[in-house]
Amino acid sequence: MTPLRTVVWSTGGGGSIAIDAIRRRPDLDLVGVWVHSDEKIGKDAGELAGGAPLGVTATNDADALIALRPDCVVYAASGPERDAAAVPDYIKLLGAGVNVVSTTSTTLVYPPAYYSPEWREQMAEAANAGQASFYASGIFPGFGSDQLALLLATQSKKIDRVTVTEVALNDHYPVADVMMNGMGFGHPLDFEPWLKTPGFIEMAWKAPIHLIAAGLGVEVTEVRGSLDRRLTDRDIEVAFGTIKAGTCGAVRTRAAGVVNGREAIVVEHIIRMARDVAPDWPTSEFDATYRVDITGDPDIHCAMNLGEAQGHGAGRAAMAATAMRVVNAIPYVVEAAPGLLSSLDLPNTLPRHAFD
Repeated sequence: MTPLRTVVWSTGGGGSIAIDAIRRRPDLDLVGVWVHSDEKIGKDAGELAGGAPLGVTATNDADALIALRPDCVVYAASGPERDAAAVPDYIKLLGAGVNVVSTTSTTLVYPPAYYSPEWREQMAEAANAGQASFYASGIFPGFGSDQLALLLATQSKKIDRVTVTEVALNDHYPVADVMMNGMGFGHPLDFEPWLKTPGFIEMAWKAPIHLIAAGLGVEVTEVRGSLDRRLTDRDIEVAFGTIKAGTCGAVRTRAAGVVNGREAIVVEHIIRMARDVAPDWPTSEFDATYRVDITGDPDIHCAMNLGEAQGHGAGRAAMAATAMRVVNAIPYVVEAAPGLLSSLDLPNTLPRHAFD
C-alpha cells in the first residue's frame, strides 16, 4: 500500500508529536511541514520536533505545500485566535483536494453545531469542490467529552443524565494569553476573562453536547453555561509565569444541554494551577482525568487517567492523546466520503502500526 502523503501544520507541542508519530509509521509519509515563525523556516522538521533530521524542510508557503499533493494535512496550530485564523486555511486546503484533520478547532468536533453557519457552509462547499474531508478531534473536546460517553452508553437501558468532566492540572500550558486573558488565571476575581463573555461557555461546549445528543437520538433545545473561579493563597510558578497569591488559581466551567425540559447532557471542565487550590471541587491524583457519569438504568461511572499519578508528565500525555486522535484518524478520513465529519461518521480510528 502506498503511504499517505502527509503535511503537519505547525511544530508546537501537538505538531511535534504528530511529526514523530508519522515518522514511525510505514503507512504515512511526511512530505511537508508548515511553520509560523520566521526562525523556523528552512529548518529540518525532525529537528524542530526534537528528534533526528528527516530531510523535510519547514516552510510558511501554503501553496508550496499544496503543490506537494498531500493526501492529508494534520492541522495543529495553537493560540488565542487559532479558530478564526484556521478557517481560511481549511477552505483553501479542502478546495485544493486536501483532506484535513485538526486539533485546532475543537468547536468543529460536531460541524452541524458550529457557531458560524457561514464559515461552515464555506468549508462544506470547499470540501465538495475538492472532494476532500475535514475532521476535528482531540481529548476534551474530543474523545473524553463525546465518544467515550457514547461508548459507555451502549450499556444503558434508560438515561436521565450524562455528565462528562475533565479534571486537569494545567500548570504546563505555556500560552499566557489563553490562560490569563482567556480563563482569568493570575487575575483577581473582578477581572472579566473571555470565559465570562455572555454565551462564550455555551459556544465553546455546544459541539460535544450536540454530538452526544445526536449519537443518542435526542434534541438539545438550549445550552446553559456557568463559570466559577477560586483564588490561590500562595504564589504558584507555572509555564507561563507566576500566579500570585490572591489571584485566580482554579477555574470551573459547566455547560448543560437541555433535553425534554431538563439538563440532561452536562460538560464540566475543572482546571487548576496546583492541586491544593479549590480542594472542595472534584480532584484527581493524576494530572489529567476524564470522567463519564451516566445516571439511569444502570448508573455508570468511569474515569480515564492520563499520565502518571502525582507526576508532571500528564500535560504531555494529554497533548499526545490529542494529537494521536487525529493522526490515527488519517487513513479513515482519507477513505471517507467528502464532507465535514465528526466521530459519528467514522469507525473507531484504531491506531495502525502502534506495536511496530
